[in-house]
Amino acid sequence: METPNLNYINELAGEDVAFKARLITILKKELPSEITEYNSKIQISEFVEAAGLVHKIKHKISILGMEKSYYIAEKFEDNLKNKSADLRSEFEEILIVMQNFIAAL
Repeated sequence: METPNLNYINELAGEDVAFKARLITILKKELPSEITEYNSKIQISEFVEAAGLVHKIKHKISILGMEKSYYIAEKFEDNLKNKSADLRSEFEEILIVMQNFIAAL
């Protein structure tokens, strides 16, 4: 499993500490909310709606430098659009890793 990192955020923010803090604050606010909404949609088998949430989360995966995880999320999003939950467990493992990382910031 890949480890999230702040490399992209650091590169984007450069020396602007306030901007970096804002980006991290946005991640800390949006990610848990999106994961909660994703879980709600998955539990009631609203796969197409869940795919939209995976799409949003996928961008956060990218921001956290998790390239391999991004491709898993991309495939999972496509599966959901086709009403299949294949790769669900792999995607949800990524979510746990991301949540733990974000919580520790």
